[in-house]
Amino acid sequence: MHLPRQLGALHDLPDTPQAYDAVLADVTEQALARLTPEGNLEHPDCVDDIGDTSLGITSLLALAWHRTKDPRLPEAVRHSLAFHLRERVYTDDNPGYPNLRIRNSALPYARYTLEAGAHPIGDWPSTVWALLQAVNVLDMTDGLVDDDQRAELLQVAQGYWRWLTEATFFNPQEAGNQAIGCVVGGLMLARHLPSGEGETVRSRAISVYVDEIRAHRVRDRGALLPPEHGGAYDNNYGPISLSFLAQAHRISGEGIFAEDGDALAHYIDARLTDGGFDNGGPRYSEQHSGFESVLGLRYFSARIGSDLGRYRGDTRWGRHAVKADGAVDGHFAWMLVWQIQDTTRWHRTPSTTPARHQLRAGTVSVAFDSRMTPSLVEAAGTYYLPAAVNRQHGFGPVVDGFLFCRPMGEVRVRDVRADRLTAKLVTKPVVGRDHVLRHVRSLYVTDGTSLWTTVAVERLPGAPYLLAGLPYAADDGDRVRRIADGEVTSAGELRLTHPQSDGVDHFDARSDLTQEQAAFALAADPRGYGNPDEGWSHLVSSTALEAEPAPGAPEDLHVFAVRYGPTGPFAPTFAHDGSGLTVRTEAFTAVISEAAGDAHGEPELTLTTS
Repeated sequence: MHLPRQLGALHDLPDTPQAYDAVLADVTEQALARLTPEGNLEHPDCVDDIGDTSLGITSLLALAWHRTKDPRLPEAVRHSLAFHLRERVYTDDNPGYPNLRIRNSALPYARYTLEAGAHPIGDWPSTVWALLQAVNVLDMTDGLVDDDQRAELLQVAQGYWRWLTEATFFNPQEAGNQAIGCVVGGLMLARHLPSGEGETVRSRAISVYVDEIRAHRVRDRGALLPPEHGGAYDNNYGPISLSFLAQAHRISGEGIFAEDGDALAHYIDARLTDGGFDNGGPRYSEQHSGFESVLGLRYFSARIGSDLGRYRGDTRWGRHAVKADGAVDGHFAWMLVWQIQDTTRWHRTPSTTPARHQLRAGTVSVAFDSRMTPSLVEAAGTYYLPAAVNRQHGFGPVVDGFLFCRPMGEVRVRDVRADRLTAKLVTKPVVGRDHVLRHVRSLYVTDGTSLWTTVAVERLPGAPYLLAGLPYAADDGDRVRRIADGEVTSAGELRLTHPQSDGVDHFDARSDLTQEQAAFALAADPRGYGNPDEGWSHLVSSTALEAEPAPGAPEDLHVFAVRYGPTGPFAPTFAHDGSGLTVRTEAFTAVISEAAGDAHGEPELTLTTS
């Protein structure tokens, strides 16, 4: 079984001018064959997300004409534009729409579905999308449409902007990508207005961004992020927000968009494994966007100097939105237009700057959450999620069903490189049920192929073990498939356990159920509306790797030692003296300082290759 939407790396899609001309040629032939006598370019099966789709195809035809001067296109553009202006611009309030601030404003908007009152909640983002399609057409109308038709489109675009920012509450779905998209629409609209009026709209767009988006950013893993559907980040919509920030910076030159885009790009870079896998989000856990992410990932990969294009996108949407039959749909067409217009090249090598919330070298990656507990581990092409025990999730020592990974105080981090090794030491104060303060010192070392994890903690009562992850998925090159095991070696006995109980709150990696499906089953609201991250947090138990303490550890410590990756001899030794804990493996010798650290309380780590 494969995960349906995490397919190929987006930087593998050809992005030469010739490749884009081929994309536009395909769109042109499909559109001309589809164009109805009324001028409609919508896919025949389109029901939802319909209000902007014909206009989106129109914008792609306009771009194709500017690149090829195909004589068939001017009439198709004029005819289809007339259809949108005549049939898809609504000025009567949609019955049941709950977010109006001004009733009967007569301002134009786009509908998510055409039937009055059928699904009005989606009208705000549909109008954002329609505004973006409209300003793209305005950008490309020279020689294509007459002055009257252009003036009518400009008036409708102004009305869309006013409806979004005056007639309704702003960003009613708390979706950062939609909100930033609205700002982009205002910035692009301003360029088509007389200077005074244009400057007013531009200033309004920037103030909306500052007051309604930037002021409400959410902190996660040390970064301030535009909130997405009530959460900090969604791995489908986050890269789309990055694309909007890229376009905002491209057209406005305002540093605030570059600054916030850099922060989001560094955050995405830390989340992503080397293989481009990621999961988690308040709207979707595993659904990844396709071409909608390319602009932002490409633009900011160059700015921050890291290979963001490794992001695994939904390559079924590698070029443009499609319906079930694979035929083109105009939804999101504005992003393809900008992607083609932007000439930034992919940055294809990893950043060499250490990142607090990531350890990465070669084909090994560890992404850490805000508590500096691994949120995702990759080694030997296998991806491990935090396991669950007794409603607690993470990686760390377990005693009597209690997981020691939630910090009770400041978490300290030290990054070290030595020859071909890259290491991170995390020192975390924790408190167990006995209210005793202990220090969990977790050392992660990689040579780019294997990952060695050593966890040391003051002697624990009972029979402790290390919760070492939930094997979940593996890299098949251009696809990610589900698994239930991995290449892991432990210095102590290693067990792969599965939940003993049935039910949606016990996740067995051997089942066909995906993490996202399980998360939605536990969420408070229906799939697509519930928060899968919150749902997954209700998981009671899961498949888990459990490692017994390593033999030969000092008497005052429990030490756990696990290696992820290629199998082979693994017999680490340990020594504890006044300088700290010395760990010797077949690949390295590490000296981990006492928990007190240096004069500033920071952990010390010495690493040498064996």
